[in-house]
Amino acid sequence: MHIPTPRLTSRFARLLGWVAALLILLAVFAMYTVPGFMVMLADQMWACF
Repeated sequence: MHIPTPRLTSRFARLLGWVAALLILLAVFAMYTVPGFMVMLADQMWACF
């Protein structure tokens, strides 16, 4: 039975973190292509003033 070394596990965890962050950023940027979302965001920003 092979037990992964801490270095390999740490590297995998770091890579998994970067992939998760990239996917979240891509999802947020994709929301800016939805016109309804942009109108809602503009309305919320306008309500602050």
